[in-house]
Amino acid sequence: MDTTPHDLSHLFAQLGLDGQPERVDAFIRQHKLGRHERLEEAPFWNESQRAFLREERARDAEWSETIDVLDTLLRN
Repeated sequence: MDTTPHDLSHLFAQLGLDGQPERVDAFIRQHKLGRHERLEEAPFWNESQRAFLREERARDAEWSETIDVLDTLLRN
């Protein structure tokens, strides 16, 4: 059983990004989604990151809620 916390820091680590809170904040400040742009199709992800986001959302997996939070933060 996976006991990894499903928070933004750990999501960033899953995506191969720096999960330090200040780096997560900087990423969110630097990247924004368009009104009709899907998170997993954003140009700032590489193919493996897109695949992870797409698969986790499709499976409604444990990461889904955190992915939705990231989606919201990238729209503000």
